[in-house]
Amino acid sequence: MAASSTAVRARRRAPVRKWAWSRLALVGLVLVGLVAVGLGLIFAGSPDRLAAGTRIAGVDVGGLTPASARRLLERRADRLARVPVVFTAGDRRFRLSPRQLGVQVDWSAAVTDAQRQGDGFGFVRGYRRLELQFFPEDLAPPTRAYNAAVNYEVGLLAKAVDRPQRNARLVRRGLHVTIAAGATGRLLDRNATRQLLISSLASFRRAPVLLPVRTETPRVTVDTLTDAQRTASQIISAPVTLLAGPTRYRLPRWRLATLLDLSSMRFTGRKADAYFTRLEREVDTPPRDADFVPTAKGTVYVTPSRPGLALDVPLSASRILAAATSTTHRTARLALVESQPKRTTAQARAMGITGTVGSFETVYGGIANRIHNVQLVAHLVDDKLIPPGATFSFNRTTGERSAAKGFLEAPVIVNGELQTGLGGGVCQVSTTVFNAAYEAGLPIVTRTNHALYISHYPLGRDATVDYPSIDLKFVNDTQHWLLLRTYVGSSSLNVVLYGTPQHRRVETTTAPLRVVAQPPVQKTVDATLPPGQLVVDDYGAPAQTTSVERKVYEPDGKLLSDATWYSSYRSTPKIIRVGPAPKPKPKKPVKPKPTQTTTTPTTTTTPITTTTETAPTAPH
Repeated sequence: MAASSTAVRARRRAPVRKWAWSRLALVGLVLVGLVAVGLGLIFAGSPDRLAAGTRIAGVDVGGLTPASARRLLERRADRLARVPVVFTAGDRRFRLSPRQLGVQVDWSAAVTDAQRQGDGFGFVRGYRRLELQFFPEDLAPPTRAYNAAVNYEVGLLAKAVDRPQRNARLVRRGLHVTIAAGATGRLLDRNATRQLLISSLASFRRAPVLLPVRTETPRVTVDTLTDAQRTASQIISAPVTLLAGPTRYRLPRWRLATLLDLSSMRFTGRKADAYFTRLEREVDTPPRDADFVPTAKGTVYVTPSRPGLALDVPLSASRILAAATSTTHRTARLALVESQPKRTTAQARAMGITGTVGSFETVYGGIANRIHNVQLVAHLVDDKLIPPGATFSFNRTTGERSAAKGFLEAPVIVNGELQTGLGGGVCQVSTTVFNAAYEAGLPIVTRTNHALYISHYPLGRDATVDYPSIDLKFVNDTQHWLLLRTYVGSSSLNVVLYGTPQHRRVETTTAPLRVVAQPPVQKTVDATLPPGQLVVDDYGAPAQTTSVERKVYEPDGKLLSDATWYSSYRSTPKIIRVGPAPKPKPKKPVKPKPTQTTTTPTTTTTPITTTTETAPTAPH
């Protein structure tokens, strides 16, 4: 019974003790809170002043009002605006001031940031300021600068500081190869320098500032080139003998030295290219194309093609290098490869050029320049191959007839008048080519007659050309190739078209030359002639026209084509000189009539007109 009573009393006392401990804990927390608030209030200070320990750009502004701190910082900045900061890189020194780069600091914003760090309500401000006393922080003020000036100055610094690294390299002096040592380079870090310039000029410190420069060590050193030096010395240690069939060439030491590129240890470069080009000219045997040789009988035979030999420069250079690096066998056989002709014998025979298809001959003369032009343009169209179905163009074959090609000035028809111009005589060749194609029965696509009638060409079968507007064109309508050849004599030009003979029959009907208008008369007064005398200097020529019809028949008599060419020739004026008109005789004074009338006979004098004629001048 006593034991149960004790247990009951113990259960009753337990809640009482728990409640007591809770009250004690609450009282403790309140006391701690009061102490904490009191401590914060102790260090809170005045909200109108900056917290103790506040630093801006290295300056202690703690305890100052924001306005005072701002004035202090601005005064210091103004005093240092023209004071330069010395930046160094090795032995180089560079002086720059804030004004040069337009560096400006926003001190108001800096002070506002500092005030915000130590600000707050009551005890909160106190703890923030207490933290600043134990862990002070130096605020960097907001800064701006003139970017163009900063970038320009960084560029100047880099130009003065940068020094590229130099690798060790092989150097040849005469017939000796040595190693030139390299050098360490340095390079300014432009991005870091840009930030460093602005921050240093914005601060109040004027101690020398080291620029961010990184060093670059050479990639190639003396040790890495030792083996290459030995190889180069071996290459130029003795001559090398080159073999090309039975021919031997000696490559002396000095030549090996000039051909060797020490950086790649190969025979390359401008001098090596020039040497191998000369060697190609000596060693190469050019291939010979199959050619066509006409005979006096008008047939054509084919001269066979022949392959050539060409120097394989890369392989030959490799063989020469191998021989030059050898200590015993310094002989290299040049690599020669067979080069094929552009036209083989089989290809030439398949072209079907076996005989004459058509030909024509004209006679020419004139001054030396005209003869020169005839021979020159005949050479330009000579040996021209025309594929089956292709169109031959005189202008495309010769190109522009210019002084650069050697053409000279000679008589030429320009706008219906005989003048002197570049390339006079070219139409002699175009007319002869036209008539060769005409006699061959080939289709004539484009043909233009001369402006003036020329008697020494077949009537109605002349052909003028003028680059690039007036052309002569005909078509190879055969099943085989055509070969156009020109044969120039001292006074004659023969054009022959070779191919597979077509045996076509050509019939020509030429209309008579018909006068359509008389020449105009150009009369001038010549004071040197007697009065009334008339001299004909040039009878001129009337405007005339004609036509030529050509019918072409197959060997079996079938009509292949029927075409007509019309030619109209301009007139040239008749040029006449006449003497001046006779002067009238002065009238005699009238005498008074006498009383006796006397009759006197009168004699009348009639002037005699004399006409002198000269032979007309024919156009060339």
